[in-house]
Amino acid sequence: MDFNASDTVPGPRAEDRLPHTTAAAAKIVIVGGFGVGKTTMVGSVSEIRPLTTEETMTQAGIGVDDDYGSDSKTATTVAMDFGRIRISDEFVLYLFGTPGQERFWFLWNGLFEGALGAVVLVDTRRLDVSYEVMGRLEERGVPFVVGINTFPDGPRYPIPVLRGALDLHPRIPIVECDVRRRASSRDLLVTLMGFLDSLIDKGALV
Repeated sequence: MDFNASDTVPGPRAEDRLPHTTAAAAKIVIVGGFGVGKTTMVGSVSEIRPLTTEETMTQAGIGVDDDYGSDSKTATTVAMDFGRIRISDEFVLYLFGTPGQERFWFLWNGLFEGALGAVVLVDTRRLDVSYEVMGRLEERGVPFVVGINTFPDGPRYPIPVLRGALDLHPRIPIVECDVRRRASSRDLLVTLMGFLDSLIDKGALV
């Protein structure tokens, strides 16, 4: 196929272009076990059309992947989800959702590179899945906040009880959220940014 100088190459859609006022950006990762709502959060809060790498779950995954008893989830992220949101006219966040199935966790290391912070999504029906997730963030020194994603059939516990069960340091924010709602997902990201600001003020994050 010949290319002429007069040909035009399509650029990004108008709604996907960065505002001209943007002066800074940060990379944030959304992590958690399978089915906790990572793809949903990126999709609900992103101001651009999110990139997803979901593939249909098939019988070939039986015995390899764990659906944790879910009969409604038919797809799983195999690489990452990607979205973007403006926190202010000058500052944007690039969001990277990690795959939840353990066989894809080797991809996390690359996604963690350059991340300013992370959101750990937790399902109270499967608290144990969160331990290794948070351990990986701690090993890499990535600050994080915890979002308790509320599911209709999930048990509800007081925040102090959850903090104890997850063995969270008192300074790490932990909040209930519903990642299907854009406002709730955005509030969770604002909580993370406030936490990161506090670490900078204390000299714990440079």
